[in-house]
Amino acid sequence: METYEVSSKWANKRLDQFLAVVSKHSRSTIQHLIKEGRVHVNDSLQKANYKVKEGDICTLEELEVVEIDLVKEDLPLDIVYQDEAIVVVNKADNMVVHPGAGNWSGTLVNALLYHISDLQAIKGEIRPGIVHRIDKQTSGLIVVAKNAKALEILASQLKDKSMSREYIALVEGVIPHNKGKIDAPIGRDPKHRQKMAVVKGGKAAITHFTVLKRWEDKTLIKCQLETGRTHQIRVHMNYIGYPIYGDPVYGRKKTDTSHGQYLHAYRLSLVHPITGKQMTFEVDPPAYFDPYWIKGEIDA
Repeated sequence: METYEVSSKWANKRLDQFLAVVSKHSRSTIQHLIKEGRVHVNDSLQKANYKVKEGDICTLEELEVVEIDLVKEDLPLDIVYQDEAIVVVNKADNMVVHPGAGNWSGTLVNALLYHISDLQAIKGEIRPGIVHRIDKQTSGLIVVAKNAKALEILASQLKDKSMSREYIALVEGVIPHNKGKIDAPIGRDPKHRQKMAVVKGGKAAITHFTVLKRWEDKTLIKCQLETGRTHQIRVHMNYIGYPIYGDPVYGRKKTDTSHGQYLHAYRLSLVHPITGKQMTFEVDPPAYFDPYWIKGEIDA
């Protein structure tokens, strides 16, 4: 049983708002527990919008600890940062983020469950802590929430764009201009349902890019997302005629696909869900980028 006394600071605040701040649970979880009758104020049931008073004693029944219905696998995992609330991982290329049809093992989630003992999730959840995804053949940074409260806060940052994600990519062709903004809606390709495309009526999608280096037939760029649509960078770069080098779906057929697509999530910025501290993480791309990238060039 968790017990919290209302101080003068929180007087006249909503019950769910107060408990979401002082407890380890998310506001949505608190609201769910209130509906289940598992939250009491001075031994009485109250609604989520009840305005707490100084001196009120709020009690919250402990949540049942349940196991996740997924296999823990001892897979290599590059942990960049970890504390009691979040884990930042440098995902390897050729690794799916979470289980799904055709990929129930060998995913990042399977590895996380093995290496992160305090990762929380409800029974049956196949995406425990996953705030955002990157494609199987894209490498780089992903933040994972260890509990529901951190997940809710980070998901909110993703939605309001206070979380920043930047990528580096090697594309086919030589981009003549130094900077660009691609503002084109993305949805399912009507001709190929397994692919995404720029389509009328699709979801708004905006990608910014900056040229870092040019070769005779390729260009190294960095990209920043304003939105997070499925395959966004891959679709947008293909749309303007400069597909990601090695992309097996949207790229040109006669390219080196031995390492998958040359797309790497190199920088991630967020506000820590508990401390409120601004944090930025950076990680170098895989070794196969070496012929096209030299450390220090990325912010030139």
